[in-house]
Amino acid sequence: MKCKSCECSFQEFITDTCKQCDEDHKAKVAFLTATQPASFSDVVLFASDDEAAGPVPAHKAVLVSRSPVFRAMFENEMEESLSGTIKIGEVSYRTLGAFVNFLYTAEVCLDQQLAYDLFVMAEKYQVQRLKDYCQKFLIIDAALTVITDNMDKLTSRKEYTKLKEKDPQLVFEIYEAFLSRHSSFSFVRMARTEPKKNIMGPFIF
Repeated sequence: MKCKSCECSFQEFITDTCKQCDEDHKAKVAFLTATQPASFSDVVLFASDDEAAGPVPAHKAVLVSRSPVFRAMFENEMEESLSGTIKIGEVSYRTLGAFVNFLYTAEVCLDQQLAYDLFVMAEKYQVQRLKDYCQKFLIIDAALTVITDNMDKLTSRKEYTKLKEKDPQLVFEIYEAFLSRHSSFSFVRMARTEPKKNIMGPFIF
């Protein structure tokens, strides 16, 4: 078969590209998603709501290429761009860190609060891809909340039977969300009704 990248002939591989092109592609992706080296940054950002948390290092070239607002700031030689220190108002350190990381990697792990905060920040700095990503997450999250709050009504409808046949993967995801929400609620109720019981387990922050 022929490689889609270089069009050379090659024996069947796990992708539609030859081994060399596949390795080159992986190397490029790894390069583009590499964490920014703080020691070579030429600008630092501070979350003004949480300055004690410290700076978030970045590179002007990356900020300019990803955000029209940052581009205007550096092109007009505003005070922040000249000093190399930019204070971002009304944002937490966690949100700022996730925002800068997205500018470098186009990746982010969202929860409801972070999605909302990043949506606001993406709107402010005109990072459309991040804004769309957060908006989609929030819409899906809201829809799942409505669905899982009304599971008894949903499962009794004829449309639900059709949905199970048509899209079992979606039904599986709905049940995952339902079990996740109710497991959390059960844990809270157990903790409240049994205050003397020692409940320990792994927590990820």
